[in-house]
Amino acid sequence: MKLIVQIPCYNEEKTLPQTVADIPRQIEGVDEVEILVIDDGSTDRTVEVARELGVDHIVRNKINMGLARTFRKGLDACLHLGADIIVNTDGDNQYAGADIPKLIQPILEGRAEMVIGDRQTSKIKHFSKVKKFLQWLGSGVVRKLAGVWVPDAVSGFRAFSREAAIKLNIVSSFSYTIETVIQAGKKDIAVTSVPVRTNPKTRESRLFTSIPKFIERQLSTIIRMYAMYQPMRVFFYIGTFLSVLGLIPIIRFIYFYFTTGGAGHIQSLVLGGVLLMMGFIAYLIGLVADLIGFNRQLIEMTLEKVRRMELEQEITRNE
Repeated sequence: MKLIVQIPCYNEEKTLPQTVADIPRQIEGVDEVEILVIDDGSTDRTVEVARELGVDHIVRNKINMGLARTFRKGLDACLHLGADIIVNTDGDNQYAGADIPKLIQPILEGRAEMVIGDRQTSKIKHFSKVKKFLQWLGSGVVRKLAGVWVPDAVSGFRAFSREAAIKLNIVSSFSYTIETVIQAGKKDIAVTSVPVRTNPKTRESRLFTSIPKFIERQLSTIIRMYAMYQPMRVFFYIGTFLSVLGLIPIIRFIYFYFTTGGAGHIQSLVLGGVLLMMGFIAYLIGLVADLIGFNRQLIEMTLEKVRRMELEQEITRNE
């Protein structure tokens, strides 16, 4: 049983030593514990520090590609290195590395394929009230849309079984946290959560730079991912809303038509007709998107089979 702890890094030369030092190298139920650093185009000494610390593997992006793409690259590297369990933690030492055994325990016991560390954000002192509220609200929305109970949906401290890592396909360029939860819910990946500790703040968050920007990007990710997996439902709601909105001015026109002859109210009929047409178009888009969704599922199944074949061939070559 091999565990690889991956650490996405961007200019983390100051915090990486403590992050690596906190990772336990011996865990009950695990034969090997290795550390993989994914450098996202750092301009400081992050790579040199990683080498000095003696991490087992280093993967580099030539330019800064963003957290989600760096995370995806790390998962692929871990799979090719033969990882049975993959743990993701942040390079800023936000999470307590000593909690890794607790994080992977549900996977070792066969109870889950994906485990998310619950930071218990309401108890974190350096989180503002606004940030705590947004974390609570966002996690609630994600739980509802994904059908997966997780109290801290945006926690980056999480563990994946090999099977779960093979099934996940990260397409976002911003953050992988919400996307992986929604995908897990739609792909029937068993998910659970365990409480974990956090360390004192070492630097400002690079994702939470401003509240409006953070909300915008997270909301767009949620809508995009949900629409990808439930297109018919999304466009049905849109079409129904537009249709109901269109019926209001039409009913208004009909009322005036039978009471006063309808003179001067033709614009209500036109507006209602336009809204009804838009609702009908939304229904059609939903139907087409649903058919495209079936095609996407076939592509994902093919991608998963190809990925498994590549990994099996690599294992065979290494033997």
